[in-house]
Amino acid sequence: MSTVTTVVFDVGNVLVRWDPKRLYARLFPDPAKRDWFLETICTEDWNREMDRGRPFAEGVAELVARHPEWEAEIRAWDENWHEMVPGEIPGTVAILERLRALGIPDYSITNFSREKFAEARERFPFLKGFRDTVVSAHERLLKPDPAIYRVLLERNRLDPGACLFVDDSAANVAGARAVGMAAVVFTSPERFAADLAAHGVALD
Repeated sequence: MSTVTTVVFDVGNVLVRWDPKRLYARLFPDPAKRDWFLETICTEDWNREMDRGRPFAEGVAELVARHPEWEAEIRAWDENWHEMVPGEIPGTVAILERLRALGIPDYSITNFSREKFAEARERFPFLKGFRDTVVSAHERLLKPDPAIYRVLLERNRLDPGACLFVDDSAANVAGARAVGMAAVVFTSPERFAADLAAHGVALD
């Protein structure tokens, strides 16, 4: 296993919790109706287009035009977005802060809309501390497309073999490995700390 010198983070469900069901459980007390709405109306594919760079207002307006009977619930995705983001994942943030204290370079690559990433940076100041962040909406690229990882590597002149990438999505981890980065699936802060140690990054 290679020794790494640089750590690259995903944001959602690695550093910051993201769960649309938290908001829509309030709007739809019936779990079956909630799941239907998220699978049929405010779908993952629809949200990914805003992560790809589509303006949030445009995405919401287009969906309201197609489903006017669900206007309030669709607009809630924008207006009550922070209910879907209940807070940071403390154990991972502690690891990030420890890496920074040790002087280990840290970067991030995230699938995020332009508007909501700006809001998240204000709410979670640790997101401002990365040496560089590649945001999908800024680049109009989405993980796991290998091109988005190359943006980080080329812009910062990083050796992919010296980088460890962590993401909660196995597909995104595979995308990082495709460009030569070491990569691990995030399941818990404790497991991630063990993965760092296995790649030669000691936190103590």
